[in-house]
Amino acid sequence: MNLALMATLAASLAGAAIAQDAPAPPKFEVWHPRRPTNEKDYQVAKWGPRGLPSPGYAFRAAKVLPITAPPITDGIVVTKNGVIEGVGTAKEITVPPGYELVDCGDAVLLPGFVELHCHIASESFDLNDTVHPTNPEFRTLDLVSMEHDQIRTARAGGVATVLYIPGSGSNMGGFGTLTKTWGRSPEEALVRFPGSLKIAQAGNPERYSGDLGTDMMGMTEGIRLTLLDGKRYWEKYEAWQQGKGQKPKFDPTLELLRGLFRHEFPVSVHTQIYQVVLTTLQQLRQELGLWTVIVHGTFDGYRLSENMMRAGVPVAGGPRQYYFDPRTGRFEGLLSNWSRGGEHGWRTPVLGLGENGVGVNTDSPVIAQEQLPLQAAMAVRLGLQHEWALRGLTINAATFVGIEHRVGSLEVGKDADLGIWNGDPIDPRSHVDTMVINGTICYRRDPSRPQW
Repeated sequence: MNLALMATLAASLAGAAIAQDAPAPPKFEVWHPRRPTNEKDYQVAKWGPRGLPSPGYAFRAAKVLPITAPPITDGIVVTKNGVIEGVGTAKEITVPPGYELVDCGDAVLLPGFVELHCHIASESFDLNDTVHPTNPEFRTLDLVSMEHDQIRTARAGGVATVLYIPGSGSNMGGFGTLTKTWGRSPEEALVRFPGSLKIAQAGNPERYSGDLGTDMMGMTEGIRLTLLDGKRYWEKYEAWQQGKGQKPKFDPTLELLRGLFRHEFPVSVHTQIYQVVLTTLQQLRQELGLWTVIVHGTFDGYRLSENMMRAGVPVAGGPRQYYFDPRTGRFEGLLSNWSRGGEHGWRTPVLGLGENGVGVNTDSPVIAQEQLPLQAAMAVRLGLQHEWALRGLTINAATFVGIEHRVGSLEVGKDADLGIWNGDPIDPRSHVDTMVINGTICYRRDPSRPQW
């Protein structure tokens, strides 16, 4: 071996050793330090019921994907009264007496999907009511309808839980609701209200009509002033609870904002383009200290991937899954860039959000709710890891809004929300055969329909 080749090999081995010794990138964690530990400690947000009556089932499938544990070949998931009672292989699980064994055959069974950007369930095409530039008194809780046509098709697409939020016609559209897509009533389907406060940092609210603001500075200041009113209300309430002042007069406009500053729920922000995403980070997360979740996250906002990772701000990307970079003439996969990091046009590489920091959304009905897995498929086609896409549809989305103890994975004690597919759910050729929500079979595919 010549000396030049030996030197090259030695340098390569030395580089490999350095890479192995380099510290692993930090793991992404959602930032919400004041979030109550238990549901009973919530003062403002209200949780929906659990343990709802449902038959005892044992669903057996060729492949079970718990999401937070390795895949199970020839697995069984046991459910009753709305919760999961057992998950394991067919050899490990004994079907309790009186439970119905549902043989799903050569199917893939995984948790029902969680969608963080849903505007349907009203009689209109899109929920976009507004009176003021900021509307903290608005709420979607009273508008949820289980039998809306688009909610029924959501179930056919494997979607079990949605964050039903106002549209982006104003800078602060109001408070969204976390709800299941099936229930005997909206009250039974409730997961949590509020699910989030919806803010649109820019873009759609720029109506140029004089009533909702015409530029970024004016809209940003309007959001800040409303939230500062809510922060002062929360601080007075906290002082009273600590015996340091009088109880503030109840203000229905600001009461839900008190829960926002208690970190009982996040602010979900329609934000896109680098400058606007940066404003979201600076104003909502860093200045006001809010639990912040980005929805949309499109165009070149991914260039802030390391900033968001270090600030604990997750990104649910969509409905657009690509960005045409005019500098390079290339199509960039947005969720791939958000998760992996990279140079992103900078001089040196930056960190990404990793497997725990990205989710997928549709902005339904802009994109049909049942096409949520298609959005994930597009993200995978453009570079997102397949397993990360599955997390983005399930446990990640649940974690972003604080319901991961209920949904997002197949674990004993969690809600019995199951999607039973004829194949890989991220393959657009696959379809849902059976959907289970809160332990009840609420959808079966019509066998007379073509399989293609």
